[in-house]
Amino acid sequence: MKTVLSQNELQLLFQTVFAPGPEDRVVTFLVDVPPTIGEDSEDWKERRRMAMEWWADALEFLPALGMEKAQIVYYSGVGRNNADLPDTVYEWKGDSTALYATALPAAGTPRPLVEVLDESDIVLAPTEYSATAPLKMLAKRHRFRGATMPGFLRSMVPALGIDYKRVHERIMSFKQRLDEAESIDITFEARGREAAFHGDLRFRTATPSSGMFHQAGIVGNLPSGETYIVPYEGEKEGIPSESLGEIPVQFGDEIVVYRVENNVAVEVMTNGARSAEEQDMLAKEPAYGNIAEIGFGVLGDFGMNAVGSLLMDEKLGLHIAFGRSEHFGGIVSPKSFRDPNNVIHIDRVYVPSLQPDVTVKSAVLNLPGKSEVIMKEGQWVI
Repeated sequence: MKTVLSQNELQLLFQTVFAPGPEDRVVTFLVDVPPTIGEDSEDWKERRRMAMEWWADALEFLPALGMEKAQIVYYSGVGRNNADLPDTVYEWKGDSTALYATALPAAGTPRPLVEVLDESDIVLAPTEYSATAPLKMLAKRHRFRGATMPGFLRSMVPALGIDYKRVHERIMSFKQRLDEAESIDITFEARGREAAFHGDLRFRTATPSSGMFHQAGIVGNLPSGETYIVPYEGEKEGIPSESLGEIPVQFGDEIVVYRVENNVAVEVMTNGARSAEEQDMLAKEPAYGNIAEIGFGVLGDFGMNAVGSLLMDEKLGLHIAFGRSEHFGGIVSPKSFRDPNNVIHIDRVYVPSLQPDVTVKSAVLNLPGKSEVIMKEGQWVI
């Protein structure tokens, strides 16, 4: 299995994904480091090593693309996915595999994050904790474009070599349907028990994330390959959300079934240790129960497999996310959570290697005047 990108391959990836133009000058690699040595892991170290490799290669090939500067900056890991980023980052050109947040102030040169983003045209964020949500919001303000790579592993390198033009065409076929759809009906089977979920898609349009980020203000995942949509969350006065039903999620040997009303999981209908934990979280943080996204990943159709990281795994097939949604076009933001330490956007992916005992029996889009089956027995049929 291929685990390393050559300099030429990385340059081609840059050209395909970002299409640098004459106005582009600065590329920034934004990397998080463990707060302490005890919080580090081999995967995190390897990701920092890859970031340094890519930065060094970018220094070599960017002049050929008409760009002037590649920089790499670090910040202390925020401890949870899609939480807000620190105000300060640090420039550091040494070996970062043994770099921890406690050493950053002494080892690096501090810079305001907003200053770094203001001068950046392209941002890559190979991080431990997803920076997708905050960077999506910051990109609109600071006018850069970027790719986030939370949890990226060497085993994902083959996905960077996919023909993203074909991925884009596939993704846009989903977006066209979702933009017209008024709702989606998903039927699950979990160990012989059927569950049905009705998702309200009124007043929403879908967002394609096909691995091509050519306009300022756009941030998405890389590897990419999904179209996603935020169900209607009931923000219009007098028009409640019609999302309701049951959503099963497998955690190890236990299947947790959530009951949804008005697009929010309001209770857990199952018993077990994980069910109790999830019920406690719903009671403590109602925003956690928000159905934040229905995603339609296609990389499974391109021969990719689960690797144990959501960055890749959510792109393989149908997934449903809970929690924060405003970075995707919804209304649930960090301020919606009672405790900022609980802010989260977490995807539950329905592919056999991740949830072997939960199957999507069917997914049906309801469009004006007609319905269309788009998934059957866990496989896309469009």
